[in-house]
Amino acid sequence: MAADSGFDTPHDIRSTWTKPEVEALFALPFNDLLFRAHALHRRYHQPNTVQLSTLLSIKTGACPEDCAYCPQSVRFETGLKKEPLMEVDAVLVAAQEAKDNGATRFCMGAAWRSPKDRDLDRVEAMVRGVKAMGLETCLTLGMLQPAQAGRLAEAGLDYYNHNLDTSPEFYGKIISTRTYEDRLDTLKNVRAAGVKVCSGGIVGMGETETDRAGLLHQLASLEVHPESVPINELVQVGGTPLKGVEPLSPIEFVRTIAVARVLMPKSHVRLSAGRTAMSDETQALAFFAGANSIFYGEKLLTTSNPQNEKDRALLTQLGIRTEGTAAAPAACSR
Repeated sequence: MAADSGFDTPHDIRSTWTKPEVEALFALPFNDLLFRAHALHRRYHQPNTVQLSTLLSIKTGACPEDCAYCPQSVRFETGLKKEPLMEVDAVLVAAQEAKDNGATRFCMGAAWRSPKDRDLDRVEAMVRGVKAMGLETCLTLGMLQPAQAGRLAEAGLDYYNHNLDTSPEFYGKIISTRTYEDRLDTLKNVRAAGVKVCSGGIVGMGETETDRAGLLHQLASLEVHPESVPINELVQVGGTPLKGVEPLSPIEFVRTIAVARVLMPKSHVRLSAGRTAMSDETQALAFFAGANSIFYGEKLLTTSNPQNEKDRALLTQLGIRTEGTAAAPAACSR
């Protein structure tokens, strides 16, 4: 069988993907796409290892943005209780619990359009405290200015999350209170400050396959690929405009994971929101397709997540280890 030039190592990592090339990946027969994605996954990662991350909402609700998927927007009646910025000690207690449960990264999210400088003093203390526990740190606080990104970098922040959410073309149907360029500017500011980037999007919002290709094309076109790429499946919440939208099929979700792995071979691709509604079989296929990170814990910001025991049982059944445990077999070159 002739060698597939797409597997040539020098060409695996690139930021020059064209939109038609990405659409062509989505159009591949499912098994061919999974074969290609899994081969790349084995080349760049331990194939039976996943990263466990825990996400805590450190400031909940009353966000002025109008993101149509989000129960934290002040514009929607979702019954969500507003909670102010948490105290540092309470966050550190939650971080220690996450570490005790096996998490290696602790992510903190605040429902802000962008943080005020006065709030960063407390957030910086959270970062320092969590990092002192030996955990990787990640924040998602909304848009960041260069000076704010610099402050967080000085505090020792490892990762900053700011999702693009969807394609540029579909974006205006989901959000009107900030532009796509605003999001890209925040990613630039974070990268320039020396902080690693976590950026992905949400599928199942009524977008087309072309839109999913557009999202991944944007991410893969960044000069340096995001180190973490969370792929969220929409969690429909009553009171939000997207309640009742037609769900994405599990096959199309896995297809999106596989294309993300092909485009960004070195990145951690994370199964994020939406896992509560996923079958074990869907998650198993997603791991095969290249997902190697999950959020671990019973809540993601304000929505439910599979219980720890359920996740442990699934990973055990699949023979998947977690990062930081016993060494896994070396990754294969093919």
